Amino acid sequence: MKRNTIISICKAFAIILMVIGHADAPDILNAFLYEFHMPIFFITAGYFFSTKYLNDETTFIKKRIKGLYYPFVKWSVFFLIIHNLMFKLGILNEKFGNWSGGVTHPYSWHQIEQNFWNIFTCMGGYDQFLIGAFWFFRALLVASILFLVLYKIFNHIATNKNWNTKYIPFYIIAFVLLIAAWKTSEGLNVISLVQGGYRDIMGTFFFGIGFIFKQYYKNLNKDWWLTLIYFIIVLLFSIYFTSNMNWRSDFKEFICLPIPAILGFLMVYNISSTIDKQNNWFKKFMVYCGENTLCIYVFHIVSFKLVSLIKIWYYNLDYLQIGCHMVIHEHAKEDLFWILYSIAGVGIPLIWNYYYHKIKKHLALNHS
Repeated sequence: MKRNTIISICKAFAIILMVIGHADAPDILNAFLYEFHMPIFFITAGYFFSTKYLNDETTFIKKRIKGLYYPFVKWSVFFLIIHNLMFKLGILNEKFGNWSGGVTHPYSWHQIEQNFWNIFTCMGGYDQFLIGAFWFFRALLVASILFLVLYKIFNHIATNKNWNTKYIPFYIIAFVLLIAAWKTSEGLNVISLVQGGYRDIMGTFFFGIGFIFKQYYKNLNKDWWLTLIYFIIVLLFSIYFTSNMNWRSDFKEFICLPIPAILGFLMVYNISSTIDKQNNWFKKFMVYCGENTLCIYVFHIVSFKLVSLIKIWYYNLDYLQIGCHMVIHEHAKEDLFWILYSIAGVGIPLIWNYYYHKIKKHLALNHS
């Protein structure tokens, strides 16, 4: 199957915007990108869903486990192992922490054991201060499997009642929205899911949007003026009706999320389509970035620490501020360090990934 480089570029935009969102960028930029950057990942995942898995669930679940559960477990355990070491190095400390003043602490042996269990059994227990974006792996795993289950259920109902099966994806997203509305309006939690299930439910909705998009995208208008309209609408939402995939979202935030998230994706898709028509270094970089988002997910916060060292030197700050999550907050609203953080958060993991695989390939050839 020929790879879809437009979708790869969309994913590149999403991961770059995620890094910018973690870099303490200006408030207006953060509010704008948080309207749609995480939904893009779920939409692009849903784009690749195939109805062939309705009769081959095992293959689909195995692929999801291999692509989401295994990386989550591997890297969560790694960062759990080095958690206390990070305290000895000062990279984590009990003096500086996140925006709200919270800090992390060294783990006792019992806490290490419990987090180890949490990692394997509920995809929790990961280090919030070093790999805080890992909720995405759990949410996408749950969303993709839930979408498959719901598709099978609605397909069975549609077949028995002689409904038009082409509308099944629309039934699914409508059903999921009703569940999300019920959950947020009543403040309910799915206690078997870490963080209560909101991200997983909305992830299912956006996964379905991606599947629907694949069926109809050829009929969509990609004119620049329409892309500009998408941009304006998302911007207005970010100013007057702010929302994102925060696990604490209430009913108002839930209501304000689907429209800017979908239009933000369409905006990014149209821009990605334009980039994909080119044959230059920027397209190659974006495709490579979009096809290697895992390394950025895992290492962008750690990469921020190198820029924090520079900021500590520049402002003569306390060295322990390197423990700030995700970046050093002092002077953040008045300087441009968020740009340097963003470059490092994307660039360092990609450079590491490129040379790691290059060296690995070279060693394999030498041993063959």
